[in-house]
Amino acid sequence: MAKRPISDFKRKTANRLRANTTAAEQILWRHLRRLDVRGSHFRRQVVIGPYIADFACLAKRLIVEVDGSQHEGLRRDDVRTRWLPSEGYRVIRFWNNDVMSRTDAVLEAIHDMSAVTPPRLPAAGDPPPQGEGK
Repeated sequence: MAKRPISDFKRKTANRLRANTTAAEQILWRHLRRLDVRGSHFRRQVVIGPYIADFACLAKRLIVEVDGSQHEGLRRDDVRTRWLPSEGYRVIRFWNNDVMSRTDAVLEAIHDMSAVTPPRLPAAGDPPPQGEGK
């Protein structure tokens, strides 16, 4: 499937979010930009499909979301968290207060997930895995 271009609206929204980060996002970004895991390179406010991820390491297909209390129980967060894995992304979520008060534990969890590269999703037209099909 061909990638669709990012709309001007999504691009401007991502830029606005980058310019208006929360304190928790600022703290996490200071650490993520220097994360020492081979092949990891995090970016902020990344457009992925119809969504904008707080932080993403595209090579590792890892998305880190930092949520405030306004996200508690939001159905659209549940939909988003189901859609992203269906596209091959792993999603890890933290509350703002965890990032602020338990930064080391948050970073350790992210580091552990970053150290593993998920398996590649089969592309359309790929042959079936060994032993399947005739």
